[in-house]
Amino acid sequence: MADLKQTETNQAPGEVPAQTPDVKQKAPKPTKRTRQQKGAVRTSAAKSGQQATSPKAGASPTPRTARKIYSEKERAQKLGEIEKQIGRGASIKAAVQKAGISQQTYSQWKKAAGQTTPSEELKGLVKLEEENTRLKNLLADRLRKENADLKKKLGLA
Repeated sequence: MADLKQTETNQAPGEVPAQTPDVKQKAPKPTKRTRQQKGAVRTSAAKSGQQATSPKAGASPTPRTARKIYSEKERAQKLGEIEKQIGRGASIKAAVQKAGISQQTYSQWKKAAGQTTPSEELKGLVKLEEENTRLKNLLADRLRKENADLKKKLGLA
């Protein structure tokens, strides 16, 4: 030991001391990640499809479940349930959670349910036009009768 101290003190300030085999080397510094490499680092658990355990994972209120494909009938039923709950004063978030789907799924289903084909739109417009003409004729008949009654009362007819 005394020899090592003497050799270290005898060296010039700019010289690097010779390393002996019994001295451990420091681990190399990790390199900085480039802009492309920045982002979430995947753990081995995440790569294998398992959920990584982290302090935040235990804090989530709803555990992640497997993806389920709903039929059109089930979608319509769930949308109806959600609309009823919203009508009763529940928030969208609470109603969607109760139904067991995400808010994104709800909005996508609602958007898809609102879309109609052009032929359905035309059928609806034709029905509205027929109803409109029927109501116009009914109103015109009532006004003619009322006008005739007024003329009789006034003695103009």
